[in-house]
Amino acid sequence: MTLPLNILHIFRAPVGGLFRHVLDLTRAQIARGHRVGMVADSLTGGAAAESVLKEIEPSLALGLTRIPMRRHVGPGDLPALIHVTRRVAETKADVAHGHGAKGGAFARMALGNRRALRAYTPHGGSLLYSHDTIAGKFYLASERLLMLRGDLFLFESAYSAEIFRRKIGTPKGLVRIVHNGVTEAEFKNVATAPDATDLLFIGELRPVKGVETLIDAIARLNREGRSISATLVGDGPSREALDAQVAGLGLSSRVHFAGAMPAHRAQALGRVMVIPSLAESLPYVVLEAAAANIPLITTKVGGVPEIYGPLSDRLVPPQDSGALAQAIARALDRPDAAAAQAAELRERVARFFSVDTMVEGVLTAYADGLARLGAIGRR
Repeated sequence: MTLPLNILHIFRAPVGGLFRHVLDLTRAQIARGHRVGMVADSLTGGAAAESVLKEIEPSLALGLTRIPMRRHVGPGDLPALIHVTRRVAETKADVAHGHGAKGGAFARMALGNRRALRAYTPHGGSLLYSHDTIAGKFYLASERLLMLRGDLFLFESAYSAEIFRRKIGTPKGLVRIVHNGVTEAEFKNVATAPDATDLLFIGELRPVKGVETLIDAIARLNREGRSISATLVGDGPSREALDAQVAGLGLSSRVHFAGAMPAHRAQALGRVMVIPSLAESLPYVVLEAAAANIPLITTKVGGVPEIYGPLSDRLVPPQDSGALAQAIARALDRPDAAAAQAAELRERVARFFSVDTMVEGVLTAYADGLARLGAIGRR
């Protein structure tokens, strides 16, 4: 694509893999000559997000605005939608790219005289709901209505695209699968800290991340006579419940909560990383661990098998503390084999999951979507 575009990224929480994805896209799109802006929630992210956004803001030709965006639907959505609509209009956006359920809703609902390409990347979001609950029925029905206003649907994995089709429907807009990617700078070995624990978890502390299963696996191994230690890096709504679980199992001296921190710092805190998720799209934490050559144990969920490809027989079933305990024991008992497997996965990620490939895939999808709208060259 040779024509510089005005691209507005709209998302709620500046945290986790979604935030990293937006930042990687933004930096690379700016480097390729495009004009980029952001609209994000002002209620989440804390000091860490504030610092990152302050650093990138001077390079945002279309500016950065932060407004309250609640996770759930409520009266506050109307002023947020009005704000997004105004930003799309005043930036003369060629692309309004919504990320996550709330960002995707605002990007597609934004009105205005000037027609922007309405792009949507779910990042899990509403896809984690099912039709079995009232909340699930509501959010999936909402997605079905919003689907009519989408021009371009970008999925991080073939798994997410299929789940969207099954739960919501087949979009009339363009559908593209563009895998997440990591940078060349991330392909360097991490020096393990002298006081590193046996295991390391990095992620948000919420039920879908499966940390309860990891704690149960550690308890099982300890009952078998092993003394397994672990560091849990992250924060979230399950923190108190997990703390209680650790205490109830007598693991308080073995399992440590380290709070949230950047991945490059956290990766040194354990010898084997465990990501016991119950559901995922295409998790950055797995790509980052693979790039850093860290022995990794994770579950066969979502798009994770797309990362592993022919190595997928190493994945463990979710919510199975027994299988997870066995995988942990093997990795700790055979460190040379675990290191060799880490090197294999790293080579695969280097070949197929780069940021450059991701960015070019997204920009090509924009071009295809704009051509379909007859929008290129209209400025």
